[in-house]
Amino acid sequence: MSLKPRILCLLRLTAVVLAVLGIAACGGGGSSDTGTGASQETPIPDEVPGDPARAYDCGPLDTVVGDVITVSDAAQLASAVATVNAAGGNATILLEDGQYDLDNLLHITAGHVVIRGRSGERERVVIQGTGMSSGVAHVFLVAASHVTIADLSLGEVYYHGIQVQGENGADYLRVHNVRFFNTGEQMLKGSYSGSRGSNHGVVECSLFEYTAAFGPQYYIGGIDVHHGADWVVRGNTFKNIRSPGGALAEFAVHFWSDAENPVIEKNVIVNCDRGIGLGLGERGCAAGLIRNNTIYADDQGLFNDVGIGLESASNVEIYNNTIFLDHAYDNAVEYRFAVSTGNVIVNNLTNKAIRARDGGAALTRNNVTSAQAGWFVHSASGDLHLSQPVASVVDAGERLDEVPDDMDGETRPAGGGYDLGADEYAN
Repeated sequence: MSLKPRILCLLRLTAVVLAVLGIAACGGGGSSDTGTGASQETPIPDEVPGDPARAYDCGPLDTVVGDVITVSDAAQLASAVATVNAAGGNATILLEDGQYDLDNLLHITAGHVVIRGRSGERERVVIQGTGMSSGVAHVFLVAASHVTIADLSLGEVYYHGIQVQGENGADYLRVHNVRFFNTGEQMLKGSYSGSRGSNHGVVECSLFEYTAAFGPQYYIGGIDVHHGADWVVRGNTFKNIRSPGGALAEFAVHFWSDAENPVIEKNVIVNCDRGIGLGLGERGCAAGLIRNNTIYADDQGLFNDVGIGLESASNVEIYNNTIFLDHAYDNAVEYRFAVSTGNVIVNNLTNKAIRARDGGAALTRNNVTSAQAGWFVHSASGDLHLSQPVASVVDAGERLDEVPDDMDGETRPAGGGYDLGADEYAN
């Protein structure tokens, strides 16, 4: 049985360049902790995409920029956001533990802003609207760059928990240790207009879930980014993103509409209609890396579908993922349409086929598509760590420079060779 920890506190990263946040004075809306105008910033170091030598921490953030405003109720929070916007940003809003019931969305129009729970425990800071069918549209509507949202929970709105507006030039969104719950549409939306989407986002260590077994309708998803480039999605969990009728839900993680080069790694996806998608129909994705993810779905969904799907997606690398689908859909991984070319699929462990559709092309090798439930610690709960040294899996993969570690951040190889799938088995 694997001895790897189930809660990921330290993972090796693939990241984006995060610019150092600026400084400026602002106040009002709650209690001001500094008020001097001097920066209280804990700098965020630059991170290089694809650099396996760096690590990221799933613990609470201690990032502070500019003056600090501390709030303890929804009215103070709304006032603090308005104050920070009016001052041009460069500030931190800390939320005390409690429930923040919104009357309207929080519109962030100024950049270099940090909004986070003060205690660092996301379950103890809850920002919510009035439900998934009416009332508040979003929790956060982000129209500026270098915004960080961390260590809190948000939901019960009829559109999105967070919408980042690429059409308004909003880049470098960071979402860390956030619980998204019960949204009427996609939980995190990256919107666009024309050739402008949101770029360089990082979503990490967060939970995306419906608290019931199904969402409110079919037009739902976890992370849904149009025309965005160079995002990193790592170390998150997605649960119950399932349609109750009409049509299947969108993917738990989805980049499309000419998106470019997302890195999607070390995520756990459980009981969602579809897992990870790059492209949809003719609205494709150019390049990307999907590695060390686990995807499980039981047979209770009404619209069970693929684990990883490429549609009009080119030059995508799919490495060392584990997919176990306990339903009748035939394919764990599929690549569709003639414009899907240059894709490489290696070292994956599945119980369903890896298959071309509609003229798609990929180089596939060293994949096992005959996994059994007994190979895993507890597949029915989505725990796809290896429970035993399966001969066709352990030490059976090829070395990939792009996969220096496994889903738990443990170095590959643990034995004489790389293991297949997301988990590097250890006695």
